[in-house]
Amino acid sequence: MVELVEPVYGGRTLADVLPAVGVALGVDAGFAPVSLELPPAPSYVVMLVDGMGRELLAAHRDHAPYLSSLLARSEPGTAGVPSTTATSLTSLGTALPPGGHGMVGFTQRVPGTEQLLNSLFWDADVDPLQWQPHETAFDRLSRAGVVTTVVSKREFRGTGLTVASQRGAALVGGDHVGERIASAVAASAYAPSVTYVYESDLDWTGHRFGVDSPAWRQQLITIDAQVEQLREALPPSTRLVVVADHGMVDTGPEHQVDVDETPGLRDGVALLGGEARFRHVYAAPGAAADVAATWAEVLADRALVLPREEAIARGWFGAVEDRVAPRLGDVVAAAGDRTALVSSADFPYEMKLIGMHGSLTPAEMLIPVLVD
Repeated sequence: MVELVEPVYGGRTLADVLPAVGVALGVDAGFAPVSLELPPAPSYVVMLVDGMGRELLAAHRDHAPYLSSLLARSEPGTAGVPSTTATSLTSLGTALPPGGHGMVGFTQRVPGTEQLLNSLFWDADVDPLQWQPHETAFDRLSRAGVVTTVVSKREFRGTGLTVASQRGAALVGGDHVGERIASAVAASAYAPSVTYVYESDLDWTGHRFGVDSPAWRQQLITIDAQVEQLREALPPSTRLVVVADHGMVDTGPEHQVDVDETPGLRDGVALLGGEARFRHVYAAPGAAADVAATWAEVLADRALVLPREEAIARGWFGAVEDRVAPRLGDVVAAAGDRTALVSSADFPYEMKLIGMHGSLTPAEMLIPVLVD
């Protein structure tokens, strides 16, 4: 197991970005204090590049000269746990840790059922306003007089994840780079204002081709040019913050542990959730201790296996609300190195992915917090 990075909520996590922006805008939106400091400005644009971990960016400086120039004068931030898109986007949008907003994984158990909620594709039977009942950071900033705007692809409008994490902001569709840049420039003309821009293509490329691929490197080159173009188009008084929701590691068949083909790993397991780099394991009644012991023994140095209570006590999810606790696995397994804990029965598509994320390794947890 490589050294793991545990988040410090209230420091430089994604949940701390919009509270820090509020302070920089000079408004009191009622956020808890955070240690992240940003320079004062009348307007902010926060751009999140899905999948652009800090270590990946540092390893590809030649492919991203503009972003790398900002990296040299910045301190790293961290994703929350698990280091996955739905969890991270909701932490950014609500200014809450996962234990507060309740989006605790790519897939997570719907309490009282034997069903999983897929946080990206959602389920019509689950009301996002009940699943994530807290007001968002956009709600708070808007109430404090800040003009709040979200710019992202049109396909994300009205999804459960968008409603849960970004309600309270004006949603502007931008399927193409030019649209997104023009929309961000228009929104930043207001003061005080904060505009959130979401870019998803780097993550998709990493999942399909891996982060050690020509396709991923070419996509990073495109992203770097896009961000620099956005900076040049914005008013000089507007500050730009570039963050990511997580990094990524390459896996492959030689790194896969199929829980359905490995003796003992399905014993006492009622439901399997999470994703291949961070598993939520829901045990049958009375079987949690045995499941934890078996998974820890079988996976040995390939994953850190903890009972739910210990993971909560370590602060992985921040303060965990009572309604959220049953969504966490009775046992959680954070994969180390390049291990992928796949399930050929429940999640066969995972076995085709190359780039993955979700665990607590530096490559997945450390994110850039770049300010220009």
